[in-house]
Amino acid sequence: MKIIYRISDAGYNKVKPDYIDNEKCLANAVKVFKDADWLVIADNVSAETNNMIQKYISRSDIFYASIGHGAGTFNLALDKLKEMDTPENQAKGLWEDEIIYFIENDYLHKPEASKIIKEGFSLGASFVSLYDHPDKYIDPAHGGNPECEGGGEETRVYLTESCHWKITNSTTMTFATTYGAFRRVEPILRKWTSETHPHDYNMFLELRDKGHLLITSIPGYSTHGETAWLTPLTDWSKI
Repeated sequence: MKIIYRISDAGYNKVKPDYIDNEKCLANAVKVFKDADWLVIADNVSAETNNMIQKYISRSDIFYASIGHGAGTFNLALDKLKEMDTPENQAKGLWEDEIIYFIENDYLHKPEASKIIKEGFSLGASFVSLYDHPDKYIDPAHGGNPECEGGGEETRVYLTESCHWKITNSTTMTFATTYGAFRRVEPILRKWTSETHPHDYNMFLELRDKGHLLITSIPGYSTHGETAWLTPLTDWSKI
């Protein structure tokens, strides 16, 4: 598994719990995905944040940038991913099924998250999310997902060894895919991240329309760190 982790001192003005910050989220991810290969994209970080990152990540696994917006750093992540796809790797057949997990810097993960991601790909999905987004249970008239009238979305539920999964229509820019799937959908990923703000909802709708399904674990094994949109049924302050 390859982790591409994007971190910045900037970002959107969101209300977050006190247990969500740059260091707590990075430390959590490093612990949970300790066996993965890591690349951290550090965008416009202060010296203090840089020193914090290097407590957890080797300097050789950090790429520094001065882009200033999430869509740009995501495209940089795609660029760096393509650089890893060397002819030598292709010849060894290393990359087709390699799991690539893109993580933003305000997520927490449960200890079993690495195992759960691998289980998700055993179902044949192109994209896996561990974030059970609360907007999928709220009517759009009250701020929920546009496809979730009546308090839920039409879906199909699956079972793996550890949890249930459902097909969902969208997620955030924290998601996992395989390198083989990335090769096939790169133009769509770039199309919806060509401005300063990524249009993740539209991106995943187009991916779905092209036959690339997204599944999410239920219950969720990660959460976005925004107070209003924490994954339900878990006390994330204890993770």
